[in-house]
Amino acid sequence: MSLRLALLAGAALAGSAAARPAPPPTPAQVELGRRLFYDADLSADGTMACATCHEQRHGFADGNRTHPGVTDEPGRRNVPGLANVGRFTRLTWADPRQTALARQVAVPVLGTHPVEMGMAGMADAIPRRLGRDPCYAQMFAAAFPGSGRPISFAHAASALASFERQLVSRASPYDRGRLPAAARAGAALFARDCAACHKGPDFTDMTYHRLAPADPTAADQGLFEVTGRRRDRARFRTAPLRNLAVTAPYWHDGSAATLADAIARHGARHGRAYAPAQLARLQAFLATLNDAAFLTNPALGLPATACGKPL
Repeated sequence: MSLRLALLAGAALAGSAAARPAPPPTPAQVELGRRLFYDADLSADGTMACATCHEQRHGFADGNRTHPGVTDEPGRRNVPGLANVGRFTRLTWADPRQTALARQVAVPVLGTHPVEMGMAGMADAIPRRLGRDPCYAQMFAAAFPGSGRPISFAHAASALASFERQLVSRASPYDRGRLPAAARAGAALFARDCAACHKGPDFTDMTYHRLAPADPTAADQGLFEVTGRRRDRARFRTAPLRNLAVTAPYWHDGSAATLADAIARHGARHGRAYAPAQLARLQAFLATLNDAAFLTNPALGLPATACGKPL
């Protein structure tokens, strides 16, 4: 069995990482969702869009430890990348209730723990704002034909989910089997030390693990905050690893500034200390998960036009 097949052998076991296929979105729904993803009118003061925190060049993460919301309340957790998010059944670091993209939209837009886009209690304002734009009226009608009230928060969330399902990253050197010698050596180390949790095509088992001692006084209690079970303190979802080279910093709180730091911390948790040469090989392998086409695909970027006119 090749190294690549060996690393993917956990894919069947990681089937929980792949959501049941949703009905294919229409082009009109994807187009609308893409525009909404980049539109700051979904935030209370018009300063924050989904793309403010999820930047294409960072694998749809943002390169910061955490990101404050519109009220400048500090973020609690590192912004995750969105590569292949349409496959995921667990969408956030530590909330197993968030399993559907359209429903999860309410967390950043309407949520208060922490405040992100700041629209709590103002969901009805979103259709009014968007409805002032004749182009949006046209786009919603095309995306949701036959609806008596096409411009709604529910339809906006559905369209956003349709766009997010297009964030597919499957053209990295790893996917194409183009691993230099150092990366092949790193792949062997990865298979030995990391693939038990970072398994399957997106390198995550979609399960929650504790990588640091549980501290009942810590500000972020992880999965415990939802379940209330003591054994869930400090447990967080296994991070997917696609486009890892551009999604620094790492860890659920962004506290690992570099990839070398993140690898060393994982190794220490499992009683392994990597020699510099081993660390370099692991980093060489992980670099092959970078998908340049995904990071530069203009179809995923800020739209230049809508309804045939420049934005």
